[in-house]
Amino acid sequence: MPKELHAQRPAPDPGDLWFSGVDARPAPVRLVCFAHAGGAPSVFRDWPDHLGPEVQIVPVLLPGRGLRLWEPASTEIRALAREVATALIGRGFLEDRYALFGHSMGALLAYEVACVLRELDAPAPAHLFVSGSRAPHLYGTSLGAELSDDDLLTWVRRLGGLLGSGARAQFDRRLPTLRADLRACETYRPQPCSPLDCPLTVFTAAGDLLAGLEQTGQWRRYTTGSTRRSHFPGGHFYLVGPHRFSLLRELRADLAQYTRGPGSAGSAGDRRRMQT
Repeated sequence: MPKELHAQRPAPDPGDLWFSGVDARPAPVRLVCFAHAGGAPSVFRDWPDHLGPEVQIVPVLLPGRGLRLWEPASTEIRALAREVATALIGRGFLEDRYALFGHSMGALLAYEVACVLRELDAPAPAHLFVSGSRAPHLYGTSLGAELSDDDLLTWVRRLGGLLGSGARAQFDRRLPTLRADLRACETYRPQPCSPLDCPLTVFTAAGDLLAGLEQTGQWRRYTTGSTRRSHFPGGHFYLVGPHRFSLLRELRADLAQYTRGPGSAGSAGDRRRMQT
């Protein structure tokens, strides 16, 4: 390629890094998805097959994984949420009705993104889905970031993660990002603010060592909207095993209320919510 043509090639849009391979398209509802600590968007790879064509899945690619492996992972949840919120606005993903889903650290991040979007007077989510996560004010305790490599791997396996062949190699690749994510959760403190006003669904799992029923039940104080809880077998990492199909059926049923009939997507202006 001639040098002058190479020099004129535009730099990649920074917003593309957050949603690699996903472009905003008209959709009755979008589901913006946040993975667990050390996780990547690949956990949501087959979700479009199960949630149907009316739901656009928008997995968020955080620094320190996938095509962004060269970037250091953030250790500050609030700052990360602000970057994600800005990228969502810039890429037009909030122009149609949308919901947020997060598992474990991803649930905490989804909540903070909703709070930042409210501060920015952006369209509010139609629904917030949190999974495998204690309520925000119950973070700030040790989650294993200080453990040795071997002890941390043992802890992740106790939670039900990294059990297949090649697990050690996968763990070693993700270790710096996992430690950064755990530190972000350990140092997190929620900012004083009024509750959200969207419906909230809390997904929990039997035997979850990180998010017990009492801890997850306290999410109800974070919204003035309706709160519902659904409980599955499978432990903390139920959403990467066979029990994820039960989760996906419930998500599809919950999201169906936003995809029925003409005009179900609503306008961005209709969905702005100012709270004091």
